[in-house]
Amino acid sequence: MPERKTIESAREDKREGKAPTTQAGEFVREEMEHIREGKHGARSTKQAIAIGLSKARRAGVDLPPPAPGTVSEKTRRSAERAYEKGQHGETAVSSTRSRAIVGALKREDTAAASKPALAAQARSAARRRGAAQRSAAAQKAVQTKGPAERSAAAHKAARTRARKRSG
Repeated sequence: MPERKTIESAREDKREGKAPTTQAGEFVREEMEHIREGKHGARSTKQAIAIGLSKARRAGVDLPPPAPGTVSEKTRRSAERAYEKGQHGETAVSSTRSRAIVGALKREDTAAASKPALAAQARSAARRRGAAQRSAAAQKAVQTKGPAERSAAAHKAARTRARKRSG
């Protein structure tokens, strides 16, 4: 069950007109916190993200399941089930099953939520997108920054370019 503050953050995002993916991000963030706190682990960063997205769908975030052919059929069906449950307000979950899942996750490592693991996941996800899409995302991100942050980002980019040239 997601924490109350997570659900409230997601609802606030919805009121502000933010995308369902942004709302779902609150649940993914909560999942990463749980792993870092040692409540349980995850086999991979991808699994940790998937758990967060599933929680978001079950909590009623309007995040449709992935289109056929984009992920495995098993994953898509699972996302579909979570989405349906969230849309109909069904929250009853088998306590035996929940205990079994948490028990299995407790045996997993907590490295999936580490900074390097998250960075590697972000990089690999970005590589799967085209240059135009990456550029569009960067342009959109710039709109959310103020002058000081823009300047800092430009300095960082220049440092990165200099490091890449020299290395």
